[in-house]
Amino acid sequence: MTSSTIDKPPIALTIAGSDSGGGAGIQADLKSFHAFGCFGTTAITAITVQNTRGVTGVHAIPVDTVRAQIRAVAEDLPPAACKTGMLATAELVRAVAESIRKHALPNYVLDPVMVATSGDRLLDEDAVRTIIDELLPLAAVVTPNLDEAALLVGFAVEDDDAMRRAAEQLVQMGVRAALLKGGHLRGTELVDVLWDGREWHEWTRPKLDTRSTHGTGCTLSAGIAAGLAHGRPLQQAVEDALDYVQRAMRAAPSYGAGHGPLNHLVGALPSR
Repeated sequence: MTSSTIDKPPIALTIAGSDSGGGAGIQADLKSFHAFGCFGTTAITAITVQNTRGVTGVHAIPVDTVRAQIRAVAEDLPPAACKTGMLATAELVRAVAESIRKHALPNYVLDPVMVATSGDRLLDEDAVRTIIDELLPLAAVVTPNLDEAALLVGFAVEDDDAMRRAAEQLVQMGVRAALLKGGHLRGTELVDVLWDGREWHEWTRPKLDTRSTHGTGCTLSAGIAAGLAHGRPLQQAVEDALDYVQRAMRAAPSYGAGHGPLNHLVGALPSR
């Protein structure tokens, strides 16, 4: 078999911040893209100084440089799917939205990164409204945790019923589908809920007793984007990504003194 007969992996683009600890941000996204058989490309929005114990510095990349990175990828390596993570400022949010529209980037997964696992804020307060106005209408799916969902919809999201109400409201606000992540729910079970305006899908798993949770949201959204890049239906892309995150958490190497990274080397299982 010659190289010309081997299928090329689809291209996926992450527009996000860099994590010096390697567990979240573009580092987690690229590892996840690779695990799902995608060729990963990047547009870096911010450089963070962080490890498992927290974030001690954030340097936003100039807006024109972010635009130029997206343009460089779109014009030569057009992605089959893209995702956004940390966008830091309202100005960057607007610039990224403009670039997604200008280059017609498909299968956009919006991970509304606002606060790090350590509790450090990663998004300016005035940027939340900009995400709602500029990015939600462009996204195939938004993937907030409970705290992020509350900021987006304007009410507390603390149980299953509130998760469903939030998902419905997010779709009414313009996103095509909303995946509410229940990792912060009280109790022994983890519930994730997907609403696409027509059907509900729900996944329930036992909650793991682990401090290796750094980068779970980045990994999940990257896995979903990778599945969409392969042409899989959203429900299947979400299910595959949830499975990957769960296994990566179970196999986590317990690095660092704080919230440790996942083990992205577990690899994605073939889509069922």
